[in-house]
Amino acid sequence: MMATFHTPSISLLPTGLTSGAAIIGAESALRHVLEAVRMVAPTNATVLVTGETGTGKELIARAIHDQGSRSNCAYVRVNCAAMPAGLLESELFGHERGAFTGACTQTIGRFQLANHGTLFLDEVGDLPLELQPKLLRVLQEQEFERLGSSRTIRVNVRVVAATNRNLSKMVRDGHFRADLFFRLNVFPIAIPPLRERPEDVPDLVRYFVEKLGREMRKDVGVSARTMRLFQRHNWPGNVRELQNVIEREMIMCTGSILDIGGLGHVTEDEEPGSGGTLAEAQRNCIVATLDQVGWVIAGPRGAAAKLGLPRTTLMYRMSKLGIVRTTHEPIASSAHNPSIE
Repeated sequence: MMATFHTPSISLLPTGLTSGAAIIGAESALRHVLEAVRMVAPTNATVLVTGETGTGKELIARAIHDQGSRSNCAYVRVNCAAMPAGLLESELFGHERGAFTGACTQTIGRFQLANHGTLFLDEVGDLPLELQPKLLRVLQEQEFERLGSSRTIRVNVRVVAATNRNLSKMVRDGHFRADLFFRLNVFPIAIPPLRERPEDVPDLVRYFVEKLGREMRKDVGVSARTMRLFQRHNWPGNVRELQNVIEREMIMCTGSILDIGGLGHVTEDEEPGSGGTLAEAQRNCIVATLDQVGWVIAGPRGAAAKLGLPRTTLMYRMSKLGIVRTTHEPIASSAHNPSIE
């Protein structure tokens, strides 16, 4: 099944993803990325996907595979930062029985497993220097030898690599081979961070809320105030951070609306152009709600019910945000006057 694009909001939905995530864009900085995917996918060119952590580099790699002529063949992923150099060489190229201590059987490497398909080299910037010449050779010649063997194995593999590191700087600093960089960088695709495309945030929020709502069997909407705050937030963790925040709030939500008063996100970053922080917005919302209900916390007409929060959760957040009534009157609860500790 091929990935699909929709206009005006572009939703690129690769199949077979364990994360179930999507690449969603509108008339934004992401559009050129999706156009680049369309152009390069039908070719066999090596692609280097760059971007900050959490921007969706693997989704782009998978989309390139799904839209190419190799879509019916294997898609194999290797995380170059997940294992030491010795194990990584065996993982990529395989080994013969007895090649090293503990090598009890012959093992086929990822390059051979990806024959006629696509190999995704994630975090390629973490590839050890001693392995880089061997990777360069297989990229150029499409051949390699397993550890412990002199027999040359030929493969037909398309490589898509990704990194959140600055490979050009690593080349200048002597930490990455220039010839390997140029061989990987045949067709570069740079994914913009979420802070550079705030216009995409509403579509992403709706996507994650709907997806998580189905999983949790909750029918939840998002208030306009919360959506505006989401758009103004810097999101240093990008789409992954946004997804995690929404998931956490969906779990905690007991009402039908996700509102800023119910957000548990603890980031205190300055919101560009907002003149405040998420914490300040949460505080203002809670105080405004308390004022509306005469500072009653519990009960069907209390602030907790209006905010869609358990009473204890609201009291915890009031304590954390330093919310106390400015008069000397006690804060009311329908049954008692709880103290904020």
